[in-house]
Amino acid sequence: MKSISTIIREQFQHFYLLLRLSQYELKSQNKNNYFGTIWELINPLIQILIYWFVFGTIRSRADVEMSNGFEAPYILWMVCGFMIWTFIYQSLIQGSKSIYTRLRMLSKMNFPMSVIPNIAIFSQLYIHLSILLIVIILFNVSGIYINIYYIQLLYYLFATVTLLFAISLITSTLSTLIRDVHMFLNATLRMFLYVSPILWPVSNFFKGEKLLTLIKLNPFYYLIEGYRASLFGTEWYFIEHINYTLYFWALTIVLFIIGAKLHLKFREHFIDFL
Repeated sequence: MKSISTIIREQFQHFYLLLRLSQYELKSQNKNNYFGTIWELINPLIQILIYWFVFGTIRSRADVEMSNGFEAPYILWMVCGFMIWTFIYQSLIQGSKSIYTRLRMLSKMNFPMSVIPNIAIFSQLYIHLSILLIVIILFNVSGIYINIYYIQLLYYLFATVTLLFAISLITSTLSTLIRDVHMFLNATLRMFLYVSPILWPVSNFFKGEKLLTLIKLNPFYYLIEGYRASLFGTEWYFIEHINYTLYFWALTIVLFIIGAKLHLKFREHFIDFL
């Protein structure tokens, strides 16, 4: 438990610096672009249009049945899933290489390395919040208005950031020791795009209760469906599926414990990998 408290304490002690550095990183990544950080919004929107054209228009996707029999328009259903997936994918990719790409800088600073993965995550969080605002506007223009279930979004934002940080603690440590881990993660996440309920309802392609239960062990499934329940206003997802909520947090805590122990064990030796 000491490793967990150490990591959590470091996040709170350097939270202001974390916010400043994440903002600086977002700006520095796009400083040479004419449109600047607007490209961070344009890129995922273009991807959404491509997937909608391929899976929605060409294949003439019908409405998707959600909880309580609600029929969600496919384009809105897909946009909601892809929005959260973009945040997850970019955060994990950037988080996994966040330490080894900054080793030279960190060797000259008295700065806790456990904060570095969170800097990458928070820089993507700003983008995610901007896209979320655009999606909310799109939903309201389409006739699906703001509802009481939006309160859940605060919970799912916290849950998503917590899970991403737990995973990034593990992958950023392993990627510093073995650079191939980053490439393996990239390939694995691309696979998760197609076995998660992002582009299509997984129940349409994976038949059998046992197989569907296995698919739902993917914690991203919980987050994506929670976002959809909030934006479409169908249910209090984390309450109605309390067993899934308990599983999600148990898994997140286990991953966080593993990540904290790995990080503290090896971080004194990170500089040796320069």
